[in-house]
Amino acid sequence: MTDNTQNINEHMPHQASSIAHTAEEMRAQFEHLQALSRTQPINDWATRETQLDNLEMMLSDNQSSFASAISADFGHRSESETQFAELFPSFTGISHAKKHGKKWMKPQRAPISALYMPAHNEIQPQPLGVVGIMVPWNYPLFLAVGPMIDALAAGNRIMIKMSEAAPKFAQTFADAVARYFSSDMICVVLGEVDIAVAFSELPFDHLLYTGSTAVGKKVMAAAAPNLTPVTLELGGKSPVIVLDDANLESAVNRVMMGKTLNAGQTCIAPDYVLIPRRYHESFIQAAKDWMDKHYPDIEHNPDYSRIINGAQFTRVKSYLDALPSEQVHALTSADANSETRLMPPVIVREPALDSEVMDNEIFAPILPLIHYETLDDAIHLVNSRPRPLALYVFGDHQGDIEQVRNRTVSGGLCVNEVIMHVAQHDLPFGGVGDSGTGAYHGKAGFERLSHMKPVFVQAKLNGMNLLLPPYGGLFKKAMALFLK
Repeated sequence: MTDNTQNINEHMPHQASSIAHTAEEMRAQFEHLQALSRTQPINDWATRETQLDNLEMMLSDNQSSFASAISADFGHRSESETQFAELFPSFTGISHAKKHGKKWMKPQRAPISALYMPAHNEIQPQPLGVVGIMVPWNYPLFLAVGPMIDALAAGNRIMIKMSEAAPKFAQTFADAVARYFSSDMICVVLGEVDIAVAFSELPFDHLLYTGSTAVGKKVMAAAAPNLTPVTLELGGKSPVIVLDDANLESAVNRVMMGKTLNAGQTCIAPDYVLIPRRYHESFIQAAKDWMDKHYPDIEHNPDYSRIINGAQFTRVKSYLDALPSEQVHALTSADANSETRLMPPVIVREPALDSEVMDNEIFAPILPLIHYETLDDAIHLVNSRPRPLALYVFGDHQGDIEQVRNRTVSGGLCVNEVIMHVAQHDLPFGGVGDSGTGAYHGKAGFERLSHMKPVFVQAKLNGMNLLLPPYGGLFKKAMALFLK
């Protein structure tokens, strides 16, 4: 235990455990946190800021152990990738919340019609109470900490269900939370699918789930009997549209970065590319050159991640095995290896639209390349499918870019870039339709996890008594004027 941890815990009460392993322990801790949220709401900024400080300190002190545990769960993931994709956005998110949170929580004046003056309107943010967070395995640190930042800034208490698919990190994270936070603030829940199901059935004041669309539907159904509001950050096949005037080298550079990060196991990874037919060969060759430059000797390259487990590897390999071999273009000389769970990136050229790689979210370094004749064709294909979590467009022609912006609906959009919108704390992050409901990050997350209570404040001197019965001539003249 570090000196920092000792200082944090010196005056902490421990009426309950910060870690729950069984359904009974989980329900007991929920009841404990719920009771506290009703009797001791966190309405001051000093307490909220202290919790954010504790979170920042926990991350700072445990960077190496967190990265090591994640790598162990994956079979290998480089510490640099964890720093870039998980720790960096977590630290900047905390910093953003600490900079702006005090302002966010102040009551805000709202406009009022002249008919009701001199009264005034306000919107008062209040803590919801207890927020449940269900964490996936692909980015188990950032997708735990990101929602925690918003929940703590909004003055909530938290329960977190860690993914059973990343057990080493789940235990490491739970142990760290227990050292840096009171059991009156945060409880981490460990366990298998049955515990996750029971977790989603608790009557939280808000439940945030990140994961697949299929499981998201089950989470929403489990929350419905309690009327628990949900934020669902789901998957989806995020398309890339390469316009006719795009800088192909730049497009390949960014698309391959997004597709190889975490070996493609990213909910907003580029899922498939729509591109003019004449660029196909050039795109494939440029992708091979990119791999040679950025991931040489991929079998032994410490920067390249593995597929999380055998079940996921088998699923992805089955997609490739179902395709004609002439459609699959290897980008390296390495073969997929079931023992090490190495899945080298490949491009699939012109797969059938009803093939598994086009029906399912790939979540691996497989990149379908599909040609289009006109931009209308590309937009039609995107719009004929479930709305994606992200959409990426590459090109310079502003008219074409505006067409893509205005004629498609997606959770987020990047122009001449991929993935980076998730790291913008002044932008809401979320899905639409099959890719999710609700958004968080920054102010949007603070408001999502607050009750934005409307308040009408009447002035001492006002004309409301003029509208009381008996309704005489003055009232009728006023109504005649108002109703015009």
